[in-house]
Amino acid sequence: MKNRLLTAALALCLAVGCANPAGGGNSAGGSVGVSADDSLVFAADGDLDKVFVYDTRLEQVVSAISVGRQPEKVLVAPDDTVYVTNRYSRSVSVIRRGESTESARLATAVEPVGLALTEDGKTLYVVNATSLTDADFGTVRAFDTATLSLKWETPVGEEPRGITLMAGGKLAVSLYKQGDLVFLDASSGKVLKAGTRLFEKLNGVALGIVGQTGGGVSVPVPDMGSFGSNTSHARGLEALTVSPSGEQLYATSLLATDVQVMTTGTGDDEFFPELGGGGYGGVSSCGATAIASPALLTFNAEGQPLVDDLSTCTGEAAGERPMTVLTSPRFEVPLQGARAMAVDHSGRFLYVVHESSDNVAVVRVGPDVAAESDGPGVPRCFNCGGFGFNGDNRGTEEVVAVGAGPSGIALSSDGARAWVYNSFDHTLSTLGGKDGSVRVVATTRLNAGLPVEQQERLSPDAQAGRRLFFSATDARMNALTTGISCQACHLEGREDGHVWNFSEGPRQTPSLAGRKMMQTAPFHWNGEFAGLNELMSHVVVQRMGGSGVDETMDRQVAAYIDSLEAPENPHLESVPAEVVARGREVFEAAACGTCHGGEAFTDNSFADVGTYVTNKVINDDLSMLPFGGLNAPSLLGLARTAPYLHDGSATSLKARIINGKQTNRHGLTAALTDAQVDDLVSYLKTL
Repeated sequence: MKNRLLTAALALCLAVGCANPAGGGNSAGGSVGVSADDSLVFAADGDLDKVFVYDTRLEQVVSAISVGRQPEKVLVAPDDTVYVTNRYSRSVSVIRRGESTESARLATAVEPVGLALTEDGKTLYVVNATSLTDADFGTVRAFDTATLSLKWETPVGEEPRGITLMAGGKLAVSLYKQGDLVFLDASSGKVLKAGTRLFEKLNGVALGIVGQTGGGVSVPVPDMGSFGSNTSHARGLEALTVSPSGEQLYATSLLATDVQVMTTGTGDDEFFPELGGGGYGGVSSCGATAIASPALLTFNAEGQPLVDDLSTCTGEAAGERPMTVLTSPRFEVPLQGARAMAVDHSGRFLYVVHESSDNVAVVRVGPDVAAESDGPGVPRCFNCGGFGFNGDNRGTEEVVAVGAGPSGIALSSDGARAWVYNSFDHTLSTLGGKDGSVRVVATTRLNAGLPVEQQERLSPDAQAGRRLFFSATDARMNALTTGISCQACHLEGREDGHVWNFSEGPRQTPSLAGRKMMQTAPFHWNGEFAGLNELMSHVVVQRMGGSGVDETMDRQVAAYIDSLEAPENPHLESVPAEVVARGREVFEAAACGTCHGGEAFTDNSFADVGTYVTNKVINDDLSMLPFGGLNAPSLLGLARTAPYLHDGSATSLKARIINGKQTNRHGLTAALTDAQVDDLVSYLKTL
């Protein structure tokens, strides 16, 4: 009865509107924006380099505006000026209402993604993945929207992604792989706070920090035994949005486990045998059902994390913000791959767009009915929010299926409708509420009016392969209880910056983008898979719990991986040619090309370069190295793939070269001077 009432309340918001008394909040996010009068929806298509303009009254596309390469995010100003980040053009397109072409482009740094705008529309903020000269840090640029001139630029850390304005004139910026936030003064760009201690808040009990349950009872530190740390890291921290008051901040993320992961499975699930399983699945902390599970992280106005401790499923401000682990109210419908968010105008619900599960989760963010704890030391709910148990109404209330690869959402000003752009099939889903439910009321294919030869960029095989790679719902690729996809670790086809504790030892996720992967078999650090078919047959079935793959699927996934572009590299322009030449000479003199030669900078050989882990809780199992060493990885794109080595122990290229330099085990490095090391590092960053 309670869930029916909550769903009816939500449907009422969509059907008749919910007033926004605070006058704030982010009612759009990702690849979609809407005009002030709700008559025009703007959707960025990263495949086609277009912004489609959809007339909501005519229910048809009225314009397809060419912009830069791979448009990513859309922001619509109060005067209906549209700003679009062009990820591979180092620019922001400016589109004026009523015009069918760009009116201007703003020059940015490398891979601009996130956008924010002051309430008066006078200052635009753009997040860049790296600076123009160095991939070690990204920046935020502030532009005067009247003159389109640059006001300031501030370095904010490695790989920043999302941005939003908070109360008190502050900007919050998400660090994508590091899983944390940076806070800036919106006027000056001054860094107010770098980091939030999110990791400690999520893992206080596991780390031995005194934990508290909702009732204030201390929780004993669990015995970790031989399985390593019972902790999780936030990875893929992307979308940010604020409550209408601007006082509470929400961030989408994945929680990547540090617990030892079994690399084989029986395909059976302990709790629901009929659903299958795998080494990457199983019920985990707070209802998480995969080694990388979706999360909704909450922060207060001071930037302090308000999250559940993952060992107890409780935390500060219980009942005043959503559950940390995002779980579906129906176990047969997973959630995975959050890309965008919008907050409804009442401030009671968040709409979270999931690219890998092709759905939108409607999450209650405020208290409704406070649940009582079952007693001291007992979590407020078991499997919090999952499998229909949502004791305190801070979890997912509804999941709405949309098209393939949704990447953005916008809510109408009256709360009666929402629009979701589905980037993989180029469709726009219109959501509405009726009879106590939220549902898709219309679907429009926005690329249908283009010439046939312009309707797709990827080949049919690459399109199909992308869906397989991203899908958390295809039974061939994964089990329902796993709820995971290839992209959950290889974020965007790149990497998550995480080191996984597998049974054979710690293994860092390698990037797949722009590395000519199909030329670099055998695969995995151990090299145990001779080709893609062997890898997928093992990983998909034994680890992800899927039913299996065939030659067609192998071909499709290979086509998609081959289509992935390398991340933009600022060092290609910033490193002087004479430094590159000197570094190349050092590379050759140090015999680096012995293993890292050829077009992909790897000869696919195996070596022991002195980096085996032998003195930690999780060590390398040397008996699981069938070729006597670790596979030499491609060096392409090194500048954007820190940390380095199979165990992620080198935070920088220079640190790797210096550490163990005298041993000559990782190239002939002992005789290199400091200047030669610097030249070698500079050269490697240009690959």
